[in-house]
Amino acid sequence: MGLQMKMWLLVVLMFGILYGILTGIGSYMGVGNATSYIILAVLFMGFQYLIGPSLVSMIMRVKYVSEKEEPELHRMATELAQKAGIPKPKVGISQLSIPNAFAFGRSQGDGRVCITQGIQKLLNKDELKAVLGHEVAHLKHRDMMIMTLLSVIPLICYWIAWSFMWGGMLGGRRQRGGIAALIGLGAMVAYFITNLLVLAGSRIREYYADERSVKLGNPPHHLASALYKLVYGSAQIRRSARGEEELHRVEGLRAFFLNDVGRAWDEIQELKAVDRDYSGTIDQNELLALRSKKVKLSGGEKIAELFTTHPNMLKRIKHLATLV
Repeated sequence: MGLQMKMWLLVVLMFGILYGILTGIGSYMGVGNATSYIILAVLFMGFQYLIGPSLVSMIMRVKYVSEKEEPELHRMATELAQKAGIPKPKVGISQLSIPNAFAFGRSQGDGRVCITQGIQKLLNKDELKAVLGHEVAHLKHRDMMIMTLLSVIPLICYWIAWSFMWGGMLGGRRQRGGIAALIGLGAMVAYFITNLLVLAGSRIREYYADERSVKLGNPPHHLASALYKLVYGSAQIRRSARGEEELHRVEGLRAFFLNDVGRAWDEIQELKAVDRDYSGTIDQNELLALRSKKVKLSGGEKIAELFTTHPNMLKRIKHLATLV
């Protein structure tokens, strides 16, 4: 099944769950009370939409750079944006030593593509361009808007569960009785499930952005090599006090990064298990060799992936190998 079809099915499932919960509340309490959650969610999403880019810039310590300051970065961003058919995004450099990149913005016209100081010292030009292609792809696919929209659904479920299970007020009176408790319990289960679905959606978007980077003209082994280096670089940075402080600083925004910086050490071990010649990088021949190898995840690794915003690195590299 294609990535786009998987994403559409996930969106339909998410809103189907939400519709079922709100229909149940509407039947029990009256439609007016149920729709109050939608109104609250829309207001919250609007607030996120307005202040989100400013918060990301502040937490990530982004400094937007001019074409004169960083001509090579601007050249890459311009070329990739033209190929993707979107307006050229703002270009920024995060004052973080964590080697990574990210994209955000309210819309394609407000797109921002940023790299960290750490990644500038780690990747060569081809690898950096492949990474920027991945981030431009997120803007092309409007991933920030889609994931923000989806992330509101678990929030609605949580509000409903809290109101019915822990004495919140709905419609001006306290809810009691078995039916209210069952609705609250159902909403809490839906909160857990929809959170997992949001994470699944995030992983799908990462695969999709990898594919788009290749379609924008970046050979798969350039992005694979960049991912190898980022895994190794992220693991190394955790050894320093500054690195640990930065990881705590960006904890709530790790989903924006190209890879999950918190799993770097585990990912190194997984890559070494499959790639015996693992050296922190990979070329086209090595990537082709990985294409024929089977990726077998343990039960623990499969469960761990369910709770992450990024795909398992082995599966991600394997997917890039199929694009060669």
